[in-house]
Amino acid sequence: MRADRLVAVLLLMQVRGRVTAAELAAELEVSVATARRDLEALSTAGVPVYPQPGRGGGWSLVGGARTDLSGLTAVEAKALFLLVGPAAAVSAEAKAALRKLVRALPRTFRADAEAATDATMIDPTRWGERDRPRPATVDLLQTAVIRRRKVRLTYSGRAGERTERLVDPWGLIDKDDIWYLLAGTDRGRRTFRVDRITQAEPTDQPAERPDDFTLAAAWQEIVTEIERRRSRVWATVLIEERFVPVLRNQFGRHCHPDGEAGEGRVRVRLAAPTPLDIARHLAGWGTMIEVIEPPSVQHELARIGAELVHRYFGGH
Repeated sequence: MRADRLVAVLLLMQVRGRVTAAELAAELEVSVATARRDLEALSTAGVPVYPQPGRGGGWSLVGGARTDLSGLTAVEAKALFLLVGPAAAVSAEAKAALRKLVRALPRTFRADAEAATDATMIDPTRWGERDRPRPATVDLLQTAVIRRRKVRLTYSGRAGERTERLVDPWGLIDKDDIWYLLAGTDRGRRTFRVDRITQAEPTDQPAERPDDFTLAAAWQEIVTEIERRRSRVWATVLIEERFVPVLRNQFGRHCHPDGEAGEGRVRVRLAAPTPLDIARHLAGWGTMIEVIEPPSVQHELARIGAELVHRYFGGH
């Protein structure tokens, strides 16, 4: 995982003072191009890592920073931990490295660095399609989480209605390239899709957060409830084995191969909130996919097909 390497790169630079991309590549057993990207990622995030051109050049940790990280400013420390912190949720190695790095920070910076680490997490389990752009609002919300300041949001609901809310931001989650904000409101904990936040304005009002709150535990509760709602209806289908990855891209974790069915096909179990939700995903497959059960999904597919026939051939 890249976050592990970024921490390793920084610690290595503290010891050596100056390194080249080739030296890092050999030390970390990665390609030179990967090592160079890691160095550029640190620099772009605001960590004081800069290239030194010319003969005998390389990359240096500027500001006299060595094993005690005394050269890092508070802003730079937060930038580093925002960059590598999310990996701690999915990598024990990254978590251990971050603990060591926190202990190496000047005491006055530790609270902000730890807050930056806890501000964001990545949930690696897919629900469906991905590769969406990162909303620009994420950076503003991360800062509000770290500073523990309330944020005034303008939020667009599923039906397009807009509401204004003053929230206590608790943390951010990246799930399938969709960002979610967990926040406290006057109605309790709420989850907001960041791409539906049309406007966000930080305030100077202190944000409140439960003493026993942890982002990972709160998100797990939310995921459990969402999974329960999203898997209310299960269907069994037959499809050629080579198309299973495409089906999995549509249904995410709610796609479970369930054995061979003969003639090059496999049995797959699919889940969604309603029979119509399953039918909508499967209608475009035509006869390439066969629904074995339940009858409710078969009925919805037949209805969709009849509607299409009526619309495009009803007058002929």
